[in-house]
Amino acid sequence: MDESRRTFIKLASLLGLPSLVTAAPKVDAAVTPFPLEAIRLRPSPYLTAVESNGNYLLRLQPDRLLHNFRVSAGLQPKGAVYGGWESQSLAGHTLGHYLSACSLMFAQTGDGRYRQRVDYIVGELAECQSAHGDGYVGGFTRDRGKVTEDGKAIFPEIIKGDIRSRPFNLNGAWSPLYTLHKLLAGLLDANDPAAQKVAVGLARYLDGVFSRLSEEQMQKMLACEYGGLNESYLQLYERTSDARWLATAKRIYDHQVLDPLARRDDELVGLHSNTQVPKVIGIARLHEATGNAAYGTIAQFFWQTVTQNHSYVIGGNADRESFEAPLSQYLTDQTCEACNTYNMLKLTRHLYQWQPDAAYFDYYERAHLNHILAQHDPDTGMFAYMMPLMSGARREFSKPFDDFWCCVGTGMESHSKHGDSIYWKRGEQLYVNLYIPSELTWKEQGVTFAMRTDYPYAGDVFFDVTRGAGQSLAISFRVPGWCENAALEVNGQVAPARRQNGYLTVRRRWKAGDQLHLKLEMRLRAEPMRDDATLVALMRGPMVMAADLAPADEPWEDDIPVLVAATTADAVSSIGTTTGAVSRPPNLHLKPFFSQYDRRSAVYFPRLSEDQWQAEQTRRAALRKHRADIETATVDALQLGEDQSEREHDLKANTSESVLYRGRTGRWSRTPTPFEFRMRISNDPLTLHATYWGKQHGSRFNVFVDDVNIGSENLDGTGPIQFIEREYSIPAQVTRGKQFVVVRFEAEKDSGAGPVFGCRVLKGRSVTA
Repeated sequence: MDESRRTFIKLASLLGLPSLVTAAPKVDAAVTPFPLEAIRLRPSPYLTAVESNGNYLLRLQPDRLLHNFRVSAGLQPKGAVYGGWESQSLAGHTLGHYLSACSLMFAQTGDGRYRQRVDYIVGELAECQSAHGDGYVGGFTRDRGKVTEDGKAIFPEIIKGDIRSRPFNLNGAWSPLYTLHKLLAGLLDANDPAAQKVAVGLARYLDGVFSRLSEEQMQKMLACEYGGLNESYLQLYERTSDARWLATAKRIYDHQVLDPLARRDDELVGLHSNTQVPKVIGIARLHEATGNAAYGTIAQFFWQTVTQNHSYVIGGNADRESFEAPLSQYLTDQTCEACNTYNMLKLTRHLYQWQPDAAYFDYYERAHLNHILAQHDPDTGMFAYMMPLMSGARREFSKPFDDFWCCVGTGMESHSKHGDSIYWKRGEQLYVNLYIPSELTWKEQGVTFAMRTDYPYAGDVFFDVTRGAGQSLAISFRVPGWCENAALEVNGQVAPARRQNGYLTVRRRWKAGDQLHLKLEMRLRAEPMRDDATLVALMRGPMVMAADLAPADEPWEDDIPVLVAATTADAVSSIGTTTGAVSRPPNLHLKPFFSQYDRRSAVYFPRLSEDQWQAEQTRRAALRKHRADIETATVDALQLGEDQSEREHDLKANTSESVLYRGRTGRWSRTPTPFEFRMRISNDPLTLHATYWGKQHGSRFNVFVDDVNIGSENLDGTGPIQFIEREYSIPAQVTRGKQFVVVRFEAEKDSGAGPVFGCRVLKGRSVTA
């Protein structure tokens, strides 16, 4: 086993070899996955997730998801619109995800109820498209003050050259091309002539818009999130051979982001992750369609960069949806958006098809098990948007009919297809990449296999030939990079297996009753954060093991757990099913992270020497004293973002939003529209004390007390990676003779205000150290 595959941190160094980055992969796939129809899952957490998700899909009402589509077409809706994002400008994106999920669920299970829903929705969309008369069909909207209008109105403006584009807003609509991509993807996943006809009509309408734009105008439009729209056009090209769709896909190319990747420059920090991954998937397909090596370089370098430089131990990436660095400073309650990993797994599949190296599935397995499976609560069928890695944080799950975040949509898809990457094939060779209990029917070879295993809890995998008549086939089992010792037996005898590219391969004539037994040695190990070797996560086999701290519905206000030992190896040697005496606090129970749906946990542990632990205790004591001093000086305190506290202070929120970051609630406004609240005061000299995030950017605002400007802030992203405290003296003439004042945060033009993570009125002129 190559040493470069021992750990996830080293994994990307193998994939970053010049021969992998510069050489053009073959356009013809080296390996192909078995279709979902050929695979049936057996009992395991993956099957439980599929069944739970399937129940949720059947609870949703297609007519409610179709509401805005019928309104846009001038037709009477058949169901009330859902809440959450479906009642906002992004309306319609969920229907595309739902189409994909039901199509995948039908393929995964064979249950005709899901196919019936697909057919019904496609028929309804065809009716809406016919009513429009020009190929358009959509459900997104645009808000103009208190008036909500059909989002289709943006396209005549764009054709005229009136293009107002921001990262998530195009001519006043929330990411409309992203939304339409989801619809196109759902129609294409339906794999049905009627659905493809609707997709072609919509693609033709959009192409009619794009064809009227200059290259400069096109780039301006593409500055707004467009999902994987390029991928959909490539899929149409693959299915129809119409060169028009290939030409359009080439134009949907964001030079600002993709050109640095073509040069192999990592300029991702600060970029919104899920805006970038889908467009790179499209670039991977563009390479497959054209053979252009530059496209392949972009896809491979991006994958290598994200997995090596920007991913956490669970395989997810980003904080507050954006790539950040250094990772060790971004362990928060807003890490690892689920959509990012959903799309990274799709990209991984493409790269693996070009070159079947097991290292790709080392990453895939890690992210699939520790992030994707973790984001779906099997008891409720609900989905988490973020996967918090901050110690003591809890997962926040969606509500069935009132959220419809992007991660609800990708979650519906992810948990409809847990069988889709287990098995791959090339000629007469079978690749087994994931160890998930399942049955495989290889129709062309007339053979059926069954996998039995308690993996990932144990390292024994049994693979039975349940039907076959002497076929000569090669079977290749992935040996995970973390596994130091692996063995393969056939019918109880050590097999003469060949080791290559991370696989154990055995070829022979197989018949019903043959059994293979793969043995993968598992042990506890530590994996350090890339930029800080003293910040470690614990793993056993493929599983991230996290400390179980408390029930999710109980607050966690203790300090971050640490490991106290001279070396990481010393710390790990002292750990069993609990952290024992090596941790502070001691004896924390370790459990698989993915399964801690209703628990607060700790994933990363600072490893300190005894002297460092003593210094850390001193630092924590000083921080507690500082907080106590502020509390003593407080006349009144408002915890922005908390309903009760905001009601008590008569908050006028206007269009501002509540936020949660690093365990603190706050409030901010993305627009110049202010938010304000009432604070109690005293006759003492007073200071207004506010807390902000030091790395916040794009936020310029003024602070008023009873309409008197007492301060201003320009949060431009150059501050420290921590919360910062600011104090503003309140003039005596503003407070004289009063019991209360109104505090207002008001953004400057084309900017935002905050977020403000708490606001206090303090006695005296300064408390901040």
